[in-house]
Amino acid sequence: QVQLVESGGGLVQAGDSLRLSCAASGRTFSTYAMGWFRQTPGKEHDFVARIQWSSGFTKYADSVKGRFTISRDNTKNTVYLQMNSLKPEDTAVYYCALRSRDYRGVNPNLISNYDYWGQGTQVTVSS
Repeated sequence: QVQLVESGGGLVQAGDSLRLSCAASGRTFSTYAMGWFRQTPGKEHDFVARIQWSSGFTKYADSVKGRFTISRDNTKNTVYLQMNSLKPEDTAVYYCALRSRDYRGVNPNLISNYDYWGQGTQVTVSS
């Protein structure tokens, strides 16, 4: 079992920055990749960014490319999402997720293809 706990959300103005953190813990587990997703009322979880744990390779949604940066600290089992130049459209509940095995035959941008996810942290951007 794996527990994921997000933190760092809040209320900010357009143009401001936030850094989200997600710490993974459990008795024993392996990590192939971790990702960030976001959800607004009445919508599905949208892919934001993901990072391969061993290599550090990253992938971003077009809507956040150039503004957000995903990173990880292997020693702390923690993934981060640095969000700069925030826009009102970024308002959502942000979730981190962990996948244990590689993406072979799987769409890596769907949260349903991840093994664990956290409870989420609210990010609100006012204009």
